[in-house]
Amino acid sequence: MRSPLLLIEQTSRRLGAWAKIGRTLSLSKQLIETHPWPEVIEVLRHEMAHQYVDEVLGVSDQSAHGPAFRKVCADRAIDHRAVGMPTLSLQAESVLRKVGRLLALADSDNEHEARSAMSTAHRLMRKHNIACEAQPKADVYGFRSLGQIRRRMPAHERVLAGILGEHFFVRPILVSAFDVNTTRRGHILEVCGRTENLDIATHVHAFLLETAQRLWLAHKLAQGIVGNKDRRKYLQGLMMGFSDRLRSEAQSAQAAGLVWVGDPDLAQWMGRRHPRTRTSRSRSIQADAAWCAGHTAGKKLVINKPISNKSRGIRGLLGLGS
Repeated sequence: MRSPLLLIEQTSRRLGAWAKIGRTLSLSKQLIETHPWPEVIEVLRHEMAHQYVDEVLGVSDQSAHGPAFRKVCADRAIDHRAVGMPTLSLQAESVLRKVGRLLALADSDNEHEARSAMSTAHRLMRKHNIACEAQPKADVYGFRSLGQIRRRMPAHERVLAGILGEHFFVRPILVSAFDVNTTRRGHILEVCGRTENLDIATHVHAFLLETAQRLWLAHKLAQGIVGNKDRRKYLQGLMMGFSDRLRSEAQSAQAAGLVWVGDPDLAQWMGRRHPRTRTSRSRSIQADAAWCAGHTAGKKLVINKPISNKSRGIRGLLGLGS
């Protein structure tokens, strides 16, 4: 395609637009300044798909979001919707409400009750995703950007990304991003999957990062530690301890017949969205005292609802806001 005229608009009425007359591709200044960079790129890709239909395919007898446009988007895993995320099915809404209530129970001071509630919530999501394997996959996938743009991802956040991919039914990937405030380039974590799984993964990611920092501060106080020299090791150990616990619970679920073999359609969707990917190798771990202390704390960790929760509805139950 030939490069169009790029325009940054001072508007909140729309995120982006393609104008065939004048060959103008515009993006909202508010979008660029307030949304994660991958979402800005997704709007750009959406408008480029309109340009492709007009100038490469030469289709002029269909609506703007007609069959030709939808096929271009499907072939490249571009969100073809004019606005919004995929709509939750009634089944998915019911599952999310139940998971939200279980996470509320996980706030219990009774350690056994709290662990049981979290385990039940995870089994419920596993059962839901197994049931979804036989359902139509059209228009069910999306993505979320989690965390901050970083030049180098900390080790504990890499472990956390692996936890989301292994136990929470999404596929994580580090993507290039741009911080418009600092004009620096870096990477940000993106997770892809079904909308209900993205909601859960978003909550788990925020909860674990906040809780890990809180537990590190408590560990420093209890041990009389000055400074943050051992912080990275402690946080990495904590995430790996929690991962080990989830693996144990996954084995129990499999023994009970809840075997999730993955989502090949999601893998194909990811392949279309990110056709050029590479895998990095994990580094060796030195299990010193700080790492072991974090690992022990991680094995006891229970995911629950946030401490403050004023919002309502599905995302309210999960602490996701509106």
